Amino acid sequence: MTRLTAYTGTEIFDGTNRHKDSALLIDGKKVFDIVNNKSVPDNCMVVSLDGGLLTAGFVDLQVNGGGGKMLNNEPNLDTIQTICNAHLKFGTTSLLPTLITDSKSITETAIAACKDAISQKVKGIIGLHLEGPHLALAKKGAHDAAFIREMEVSDCSRLCQLASELPNLLLTVAPESVSMAQLKSLSSSGAIVSLGHTDVDFDTACEAILHGATGVTHMFNAMSQLNSRSPGLVGAALDTKHLFVGLIADGIHVNPATIRIALGAKSGFGKAFLITDAMATIGTNITSFTLNDRKVFRQNGCLILSDGTLAGADLTMISAVQFMVNTVGLCVDEALRMASLYPAQLLKCTSKIGQLASGVYADFLHLDDALNIKSVWRAGSKQSF
Repeated sequence: MTRLTAYTGTEIFDGTNRHKDSALLIDGKKVFDIVNNKSVPDNCMVVSLDGGLLTAGFVDLQVNGGGGKMLNNEPNLDTIQTICNAHLKFGTTSLLPTLITDSKSITETAIAACKDAISQKVKGIIGLHLEGPHLALAKKGAHDAAFIREMEVSDCSRLCQLASELPNLLLTVAPESVSMAQLKSLSSSGAIVSLGHTDVDFDTACEAILHGATGVTHMFNAMSQLNSRSPGLVGAALDTKHLFVGLIADGIHVNPATIRIALGAKSGFGKAFLITDAMATIGTNITSFTLNDRKVFRQNGCLILSDGTLAGADLTMISAVQFMVNTVGLCVDEALRMASLYPAQLLKCTSKIGQLASGVYADFLHLDDALNIKSVWRAGSKQSF
């Protein structure tokens, strides 16, 4: 064991409980323990902080870009490093680079880049999210219709193999383009299957959940809605207690009242968690970028195609947390869980990320009382920006 470092002078939120008059003990790259200040070992290096709160680093499962780059446009190691670094200053210490529906060649290049990044231990990447191409044309959103297609036998086999090769593989699919047998195979292979960009009816959505789907991608957006006699995917998600749902909390994609209603329904194991669906704009002043040869414009806090279609979000995770507290009215601790613990639970990675517990990587944030980020640590190392 290396010499412990004790962080004191602030409250500590471990992902479940708050600790006052306590110290966060770090052993190299991992959390050692949280102890009362009076129990800090004599040989610790003590770092005294000025109030505020220590909490786990954020876990974002849908990150399309950042730092001026998009994974679709430049699917290589440098792009992944740039995306991870761009989101770090906003509290995201773990993320899934996300490839939006694209050609087979771009998809394979992105997969190879993610494998390369993981093998080279690029800090921040924890796997890959493939959002498409097996979606429904009726709910394509900003996805290029030219690349949307049904899943073939070879596609399913390839993705099942990929699930065994990556630490985490998240797949957004639509039941219109993926059979129930394929859903079961994907889930059994270890892939996390999420339903999205679909006009699926309630009964079929429930069948897909029975066949292994455990998540819903950007809840309420690009999916069949809840109506009185046709509950759709939204109804299935709210009625299924164990199903996790991702939310884009920017005040543009989902109304705050709608978020409050969803949170009221998601009690039990299945939880609503925060995603950014972030694009190239994060960490930059750029006003436009290209996606699948189409221009995306940054206007009034949102990203749109020329026809007005929303194209991802101009959102950071800390901004989403602040929105949940200040606008939606959620308590701070639950908002923080939505940004860290719950997405880690969906991936079944809480032994590594998403909370401050013994043996977990020492990815943590120091927040002030207004939930602004004062400092970020990744793997026990304080980051400089």
